[in-house]
Amino acid sequence: MMPLLEQHVSLRPYNTFGLDVQARYFARFSSADELRQLLQLPEVQGLEKLILGGGSNLLFTQDFNGVVLKNEIRGLEIISEDADTHTALVRAGAGESWHGLVEYALDQNLSGIENLSLIPGTVGAAPLQNIGAYGAELRDTFEHLEALSLATGEVRLFNATECGFGYRESVFKNTLKNQFVVTAVALRLHRMAQPNVRYGAITETLAELGIEGEPTPHDVSRAVVHIRRSKLPDPAQVGNAGSFFKNPEVSQAKFDQLKSDHPDLPGYPVPGGVKVPAAWLIERAGWKGLRRGPGEGTHGVHDRQALVLVHHGGASGNDLRQLAEEIISSVRQQFGIELHPEVNIL
Repeated sequence: MMPLLEQHVSLRPYNTFGLDVQARYFARFSSADELRQLLQLPEVQGLEKLILGGGSNLLFTQDFNGVVLKNEIRGLEIISEDADTHTALVRAGAGESWHGLVEYALDQNLSGIENLSLIPGTVGAAPLQNIGAYGAELRDTFEHLEALSLATGEVRLFNATECGFGYRESVFKNTLKNQFVVTAVALRLHRMAQPNVRYGAITETLAELGIEGEPTPHDVSRAVVHIRRSKLPDPAQVGNAGSFFKNPEVSQAKFDQLKSDHPDLPGYPVPGGVKVPAAWLIERAGWKGLRRGPGEGTHGVHDRQALVLVHHGGASGNDLRQLAEEIISSVRQQFGIELHPEVNIL
């Protein structure tokens, strides 16, 4: 059955900022075959295409004069086990929710992605962004993904090397941007691995929750969910896209110079330099908790996490983009550091 192609559809329910922009055309697909059928329609050919997952990493600043294709490919399964390495290969459809995959893994007594609990969005978006949090990244467990070429309709496999993972980065955000649609992701998860609790906030939260001794992957997931819910607004209540900015990386010399001026500046060693928390820079520049717009404010910066821009209702995507640009300029002037958005601005 041919998927339905709709015209002039509001994207408000499909982006976590809750911005009311329209798509010229809109359709859903739940298999690679359905996507191929849509790509062959005369209305679709020649127009710009936007593949939509959970809409949790997008800022729309205008209507989309192209085709929005919503990825709803489902499926969660263990496709192989390796007794020697005590690992299992889990395959997930790209339209599954990311947190749903984390919960599935835990239910199967598999670990490796519990530190990425409650990250919004879909499985298909995870490798594009190389999602990460609390001392873990997707590439730590990534085996391969399946992606359909928009040009040929053929599905090919990409391994980790071919994906070119970096910090919130992959080839699908640069050299292969808008050329492939992820249809499935396979992760190598562990049966007996020790949970990753190197990130300080996890250890503190485990103690706060009364969890003693060696924590289980379930315990780590519970702690991460607790941290995220205490710091980040629920998009169902307040429009947001999670962390709006990447944490910048600076040279050791630059960090030492900043540290002399700001002794309380945090920093985390990375290859080639030091990663500095963008939230610290934004808060120190005076933006945390800011509200703008009529009445009590239509948009601003979250009062508990300066990395998060929020939409209270009544603002436009351009209002939020202008705020982001002012924050970038302010941090540049005060610290000589350039912030870059993690969110895709359209």
